[in-house]
Amino acid sequence: MDGWRWLPLAGTGDGVEQMATPTMPPEPTHPYYPLGVDIPAYGANEAPVPVLLGALAGTLGFAVLGAALVARKLNPGLSASGLAVYCWFVMSYFVLNHATVASSQSLLSQLWKEYALSDSRYLTSDFFMLSVESITVLKCIRAQFFWGPLCFANAIATARNSPSRHALRIIACVAHLYGVALYYATSQCEFYFTERSHSRPEFVYFWVYYVGFNLPWAIIPAFLLFDSVKTVTRAMRALDKADATLSSHRLRTYGGAVGGQLESRKTK
Repeated sequence: MDGWRWLPLAGTGDGVEQMATPTMPPEPTHPYYPLGVDIPAYGANEAPVPVLLGALAGTLGFAVLGAALVARKLNPGLSASGLAVYCWFVMSYFVLNHATVASSQSLLSQLWKEYALSDSRYLTSDFFMLSVESITVLKCIRAQFFWGPLCFANAIATARNSPSRHALRIIACVAHLYGVALYYATSQCEFYFTERSHSRPEFVYFWVYYVGFNLPWAIIPAFLLFDSVKTVTRAMRALDKADATLSSHRLRTYGGAVGGQLESRKTK
């Protein structure tokens, strides 16, 4: 055993093998899930959450008040339910530019960054999010989309009690429900198959932000869709009944006269 000795490794001066030091993954530069997701040019919000929520409440209140005043001017006799529907369609909007939300400190951008804690896809410009939101709501000033103007057409038709309001409402509500269904389905399917979550695990971010803030976009359109379908069905039933009554009246009135004329001609 005296003939054995350790040979120095290449590149080592003392003949002792140098062990590689394990490297830890870098600390995430943002609080969004999944950890390590790439969010270019991210800048943390400067305003605290209570200030953002207060600004949001004030903005929505101002929008609703302004929409109500316009609706009352267009139709002073508009019912409370009609006014509520009008305000709902007026508030259908979306952030104008996804690419600058992560680095921007505007009020709307900070609100979306706070909400993105429940769904980071809003900050990564996820292709599904861009596609669905650009279809369902107002997205970009430089391009013309269909669903945004449709919501405003719904608002005007509702304020004026236009006969087309229920047809427009059915189209818009189906679009909203379709978008919400895809929004939830894609996120949950990704989590089920890959265990990749875009929401932070805290209760407030998942249940309040992710679930609670999106439920109105499913509940209200579903209620409006049901009401419009019921109204159209009732109107068509009344129209069919009136048409049958009118046809029967015409048959009794003009059919007898024509029959009498034919009988008189035959006797002659």
